[in-house]
Amino acid sequence: MTPLATSRADGLRRTATATGATLAVAAVAVTATGTAAHADEQVTVRSGDTVSHIAARHGSTVTAVRQANGLDARAFIRIGQVLTIPTGSSGVRVAPAATTAPTPAAATYTVRNGDTVSHIASRHGTTVAAIVSANGLDARAFIRVGQTLTIPGAAGAGSAAAATPAVAAAPASATHTVAGGETVSAIASRYGTTVSAIVAANGLDARAFIRIGQTLTIPGVAPAAATSVGSTFAGRSYPAATVSAANANLAALRASAVPSKADMRAKITATARAYGVDPALALAVAFQESGFNHAVVSPANAIGTMQVIPSSGKWASDLVGRPLDLLNPDDNVVAGVAILRSLVRNAPDLPTAIAGYYQGASSVKRNGMFTDTKQYVANVQSHMTRFA
Repeated sequence: MTPLATSRADGLRRTATATGATLAVAAVAVTATGTAAHADEQVTVRSGDTVSHIAARHGSTVTAVRQANGLDARAFIRIGQVLTIPTGSSGVRVAPAATTAPTPAAATYTVRNGDTVSHIASRHGTTVAAIVSANGLDARAFIRVGQTLTIPGAAGAGSAAAATPAVAAAPASATHTVAGGETVSAIASRYGTTVSAIVAANGLDARAFIRIGQTLTIPGVAPAAATSVGSTFAGRSYPAATVSAANANLAALRASAVPSKADMRAKITATARAYGVDPALALAVAFQESGFNHAVVSPANAIGTMQVIPSSGKWASDLVGRPLDLLNPDDNVVAGVAILRSLVRNAPDLPTAIAGYYQGASSVKRNGMFTDTKQYVANVQSHMTRFA
């Protein structure tokens, strides 16, 4: 999402929640050269292994390992899986590990009007999942004109070299059937995984579109995902103090008995009515921000169900005339609803008010809506029809 601003209004600009560990996607190309061949090897996958790492370690190639083990293009492997590492008997002649070609250098690309991540990935011979991971993009893979992206596996801006993604081993997978109103970010939060993991596991495009009735594979995540947030999200790195505070808040939430999503939804409805805010609007914003999950904190230290950062929490406290504790489920909802009430009262229309919650009212007034803000507004308005 967009960077944080310093004023009260702009203080609403923050990243969406992403408490799961970011899926590691690596593109590795290995040059096969003629050298003495020897017998195939058997390797048991360990935690943290990827096909690219295993191939490099044993002097093989990603393609050879995939073919020998019947892996698909995503090269999914799991802990405990036994892989055959071809080193000659299958007819593949490979160089020893010491002569393995390095991963192609990452390129940078400046987003132009009309670009999408899928188009950029195709143009540079990489994948949507690789770009999403390399730049910390969210479920919708939003990009904006002028943004500089890292393009993994590309030797230069015009490179079209193909790259095969190797995905970090996951402990297990589940399946999920998409229900009405669900988003990839909400599903990821529910299962304790990451948006990038679901995007990669299901071959979703840059917009991460899903449809009602679609069956998704939900890959497992590393244990660290449940206890900490990263320092980078949406291509932006946050100060150590901010990340430290976010981790402290996440630990506090995980250590407490937070209400269920159904209870949070009820709190939002009741609070919105009490403050004269359309419950459908408050519910739609909360669903977009956290999926009604209160035990989430973003790298920007946006807290809880309504994803309110501390500076905005202070503003909300002024609005309601009492201190608000954003870790407290009731106060968190009051903060989000009070901010929405102020935005609706001062904005010329509802889309502008919604944009202010995401981008910051002053920024919207000064710059207009950014591309990702427009999509955020569209998403919230779509969710409102569900909760009307």
